[in-house]
Amino acid sequence: MFDIAKIRHQFPALHGGAVFLDNPGGTQAVKNCMDRMVEYMIDTNANHKGAFKTSRESDEMILKARASMADFLNAARAEEIVFGQNMTSLTFHLSRSLGRRFQPGDEIVVTRLDHDANISPWLLMAEDRGCVVRWVDFHPEDGTLDLDSLKAALAGKPKLLAVGYASNALGTINPVTDIAKLAHEAGALVFVDAVHFAPHGPIDVRALGCDFLACSAYKFFGPHLGILYGRYDLLDGLFAYKIRPSSNHLPEKLETGTQNHEAIAGLYGTFDYLDWVGQHFAKDQAAAYDKTFQGRALHFKQAMAAIRAYESELSLALFKAVRETPSVTIYGQTDEKKFAERVPTYAFRIKGLTPRQVAEKLDAEGIYVWDGNYYALEVTRRLGVEDSGGMVRAGAVHYNTKEEIEKFGKALHKIQHG
Repeated sequence: MFDIAKIRHQFPALHGGAVFLDNPGGTQAVKNCMDRMVEYMIDTNANHKGAFKTSRESDEMILKARASMADFLNAARAEEIVFGQNMTSLTFHLSRSLGRRFQPGDEIVVTRLDHDANISPWLLMAEDRGCVVRWVDFHPEDGTLDLDSLKAALAGKPKLLAVGYASNALGTINPVTDIAKLAHEAGALVFVDAVHFAPHGPIDVRALGCDFLACSAYKFFGPHLGILYGRYDLLDGLFAYKIRPSSNHLPEKLETGTQNHEAIAGLYGTFDYLDWVGQHFAKDQAAAYDKTFQGRALHFKQAMAAIRAYESELSLALFKAVRETPSVTIYGQTDEKKFAERVPTYAFRIKGLTPRQVAEKLDAEGIYVWDGNYYALEVTRRLGVEDSGGMVRAGAVHYNTKEEIEKFGKALHKIQHG
């Protein structure tokens, strides 16, 4: 059912012949996204809430994009969706507003498995408010979150838990639903960083039970744009740092200044694409969702479920390509029986070469990967590789093919023997 040729045809950047395994740092944009952005700039480029035609049409597009984002996340209402510059900026903004509720001595919990965008905003807020920070560790041998460490951190009845849906460094998928339940039982609000999980599977904020969730459109085939979900009652009660004439109503009260309207249009185009995928390549996933969702919301869930199923094959192929490389060390989950608990993102090192040298040699073969710490600073510190260049990171998404991964594997062997 998953026609990879038709899928790849929707991504103009793929036509150049490069192998994009740098996807964890940002995916390629789908053509629908580009078309909507160009259309917006030509036909409806205007600022917000004007009395004239282009402004009205611009506002209508934003409403449609917001509603589509709510459907993608299964938010209860479109007003629970806040747009911003990027996930990091939105998280800093939220942390500042939430911090007004916290008192000296209050506890917050962060994890060493997270991207620093879900750590530093909370550390700085804690410093400003005199809060106590509790850290949750992870198991270095398989990259999974240490749930005993989590329970110990929650014992102090913290006000907030910040946790990632999936590790951008190691690919680990955290059991967020169970974690949110534990945190709520301890009296904590739950903020989920879903940036790395969003391109790989369905997200349902109501099923997860989280209070806030953030993601980035450029990680799921769209433009550079950040998105914050928050429960309406919580967002509505937040103090907003904003200019005085701006709206006091959601979601505008949390969207500082003029938004990137053309990027929002691009996001709307991205959802055109996912709607198409859900209708044409996801019939096997229909039964799992058609009793709960309908319309675009159903198509989005079907699309992401189909993507998840296809990527399971890519994940195994990518793992084997890395594993079969001589003198390689793979970080994170390597038990194939537990690959349902990871996304196709693999971090590794090759003995005798720095991660940057590996990345440069792969670039010479037309294969793009990342090296370093990818802002997962606590991960590379915990694994003891921060001071020696971090790790090489290769990550597949649904527009990649097994043939590309085979080429990647051959290139790794060539590098090792070159």
